[in-house]
Amino acid sequence: MKHMHQNQEFRFNEVLFEHRNKEYGAYALRNESDKILTKALFIGAGLLAAISLTPLAVNLFKSGPSIHIPVDGPPVVIKLKKIDQIDPPHVQVKPQPAVIRIKTVDQTVPEPKAVVTNEKKDIPKNHENAVAGIQTSDGKEITTPEYIPIAPPVNTSGTSTAPVQTEVQLKPEDNTPKTIVDVEASFMGGIDTFRNKVMNNFDGSGMESDGIMKTTVTFIVEKDGTISGLKADGKNADFNSEALRTVKSIKGRWVPAKVKGQPVRSYFKFPITMKFEG
Repeated sequence: MKHMHQNQEFRFNEVLFEHRNKEYGAYALRNESDKILTKALFIGAGLLAAISLTPLAVNLFKSGPSIHIPVDGPPVVIKLKKIDQIDPPHVQVKPQPAVIRIKTVDQTVPEPKAVVTNEKKDIPKNHENAVAGIQTSDGKEITTPEYIPIAPPVNTSGTSTAPVQTEVQLKPEDNTPKTIVDVEASFMGGIDTFRNKVMNNFDGSGMESDGIMKTTVTFIVEKDGTISGLKADGKNADFNSEALRTVKSIKGRWVPAKVKGQPVRSYFKFPITMKFEG
């Protein structure tokens, strides 16, 4: 039957590869397919048997000598070898730190109540319709407690330990006119402007003396630029009076003198010399 199947397949291959190159690999493979399949079948069965029998062979070689216990005869004592018990590994337990107890204080502020009620105490019956006075109903005088001031504590040495309050006295401001200053006082517009105004406003018509007259007008330049304390030291009283009148009548302010950058009161001397002809 197999031979017939091979002949039919051979004829089929001959018809299929007719007029073709039979040296081509497909023609040879189709003719030898049965041989290849048979060989593959035996190889696969052999590999499967080897894999199945390998565990049995391994167990056979590992098994120790068998112990034969006769059925008839005295009992056989089998000595078992004592195996030392293996202690489990020692696990070192780390000591836990001691719990430190901290004393706490509750400092929470109590919540204020939303509603405040004023409770009225019951008035005794004998106090009803009573009128305020300095005596009670029994005629006793009502005395008020005497106020006793509390003295500061005193130490063993006899001195008081209460803090001593010292009064700080402020040094009064030195407002005296200065003769030595950092920056001298000056007239706004310059000293020449002030001199010209004095000469133009000086009235010498009432002077009876002929010749040259001299005087020095000394005054104080205040911090606000005004002048005060005018004096004249000339020999002629009329000439001194007119010089003082003329200086007072000059309109305009002065720039005060300065010491360390601050305005101060200062003395200023202004000499006046005039020549009169008879």
